[in-house]
Amino acid sequence: MMKKVLIITYYWPPSGGAGVQRWLKFAKYLPELGWQPVILTVDPEFASYPQRDESLAKEVGSDCLVYTTKSFELYNFYKLISGKKEVPYGGFANESKESSFQKISKFLRGNFLLPDPRKGWNKYALKKATELIREFNIETVVTTSPPHSTQLIGLKLKQQFNIRWIADLRDPWTDIYYYNQFKHTKLALRVDKNYERKVIENADVLITVSEDVKRIFAEKSELPIAAKTVVIPNGFDEDDFRITNIPTETKKVITYTGTISEAYDVDCLLEALCLLSEDSKSQLLVRFVGKVPPSVVYKFRSTGLEVELVGYVDHVKSIEYLFRSNLLLLVIPKVKSNQGILTGKFFEYLASQKPVLAIGPTDGDLAKIIQETKCGKLFDYEDSTGMLQFIQEKLIHSKTTMECESASKYSRKELTRTLIELFEAKNQEA
Repeated sequence: MMKKVLIITYYWPPSGGAGVQRWLKFAKYLPELGWQPVILTVDPEFASYPQRDESLAKEVGSDCLVYTTKSFELYNFYKLISGKKEVPYGGFANESKESSFQKISKFLRGNFLLPDPRKGWNKYALKKATELIREFNIETVVTTSPPHSTQLIGLKLKQQFNIRWIADLRDPWTDIYYYNQFKHTKLALRVDKNYERKVIENADVLITVSEDVKRIFAEKSELPIAAKTVVIPNGFDEDDFRITNIPTETKKVITYTGTISEAYDVDCLLEALCLLSEDSKSQLLVRFVGKVPPSVVYKFRSTGLEVELVGYVDHVKSIEYLFRSNLLLLVIPKVKSNQGILTGKFFEYLASQKPVLAIGPTDGDLAKIIQETKCGKLFDYEDSTGMLQFIQEKLIHSKTTMECESASKYSRKELTRTLIELFEAKNQEA
């Protein structure tokens, strides 16, 4: 019989977006390596997903045991009151104009819904997790966040059972780039930081996605947090990239996938695009696959380039759009402590073997991996000259397929092997 691991995750199919991919893919490869995943997640009928992708359900294997519970979802009330069709995500990145209602909502979220509005799931998840630990005699429990309220479930389970608790923190907690939007009072900030500190100090193992995020959490405590923290980045699943019959494009395509907000600094990129010759512009298409505010669309169209808005698509279709591209665009928000932002979509960009034009901190973790894999180039926010030269080189004068080096180490299967080492390590005091 395979050893069992309980994985507590809010995001699970039919949830869409980047957050669901990490543990869906780990769960796919765990059985091959001798571990059976027991998934505890929210019932989709009660969940408040920012995005849905029904196609991902096909990736849940028969060896994966999935249990769901109901939840009390405050974001669903937000939708009802605001009249909006979707819940906020990424610091309200999908809502461009800040109304008085939004300002009030952000203040309430930051001061009365700590750590986050999805904590209404916790009491239901805690009850079910207790049952599953006893039923399957589970010794290893993983909690993954955001939402960071999920980590408080692991904290209580650690207090109740003799388990090995692994806390996977995909994003910073009180250092996330949009955190200050919520206008925390000093009391609320102290409460939230106390939650964060208790989690990182009491978990047996911490997992983060980048070296700088590891540093951020290590500085939260006087205890040796770094010694028990392991970096397992996001990655790509090789199976997702066995796509055939890719449609042919009539123009050369620059593609951006995922969410982009007005806070993303693309001004110098726009300057570079404006400097392209009219002949070059006529050959190019900028395509956004995901959520884009109208103001950003206007800026890109003002360059004289054709802009196509695809909207949100399922995961399979999003990868098809990568293959249909000639250049892939990635932008890191220009905010404090952004050196550790290492988005999941980058690794799928990497797997597509298309050149990547990234904009962000030149001393960050993303810059190091781009340099290591030679999949493209990262530019400082102000380097319009460098961006223009790169665009001309890759789109106008050169082939647009690259042989990226060292990419295989970021495959989901290889990353799962690293995870298994944590599961099989002897339980010891951090």
